[in-house]
Amino acid sequence: MVTGVELIVAALVAGGSAVITSGVQDAYTGLRGLLAKRLSGREQAVRALEARETEPGVWQARLGEDLRACGADADEEVLAAARTVLARTDPAGTRAGVYTVTNNYGAVGQFHAPVTFQQGPPVPPASTGTV
Repeated sequence: MVTGVELIVAALVAGGSAVITSGVQDAYTGLRGLLAKRLSGREQAVRALEARETEPGVWQARLGEDLRACGADADEEVLAAARTVLARTDPAGTRAGVYTVTNNYGAVGQFHAPVTFQQGPPVPPASTGTV
């Protein structure tokens, strides 16, 4: 099950790295506006939101706790806006529930259902004979 924070982070990454069309831009701007309101008074989080990061782990690290603390992860309006960004950046994948991951520290391929990734530094493979 995808958490609200994971959904928001995915939408921020998708909207920040997508080929910009007016529909994507409008949805992304709307999501960022809702988040800015929710994060009001949390200056560090607002600055992180304005940074336009494109790495999921960085977004999660910089905003995750603040998104939970201000209730954005459970706000249906914010979550609907995040879903709209995802639907506009990858309409075919959103309809089919199929997402192609090309780089996630080794977890690559097509995923046909919601998947949760724990972001962190890459773990090098074990040397032969050390396992």
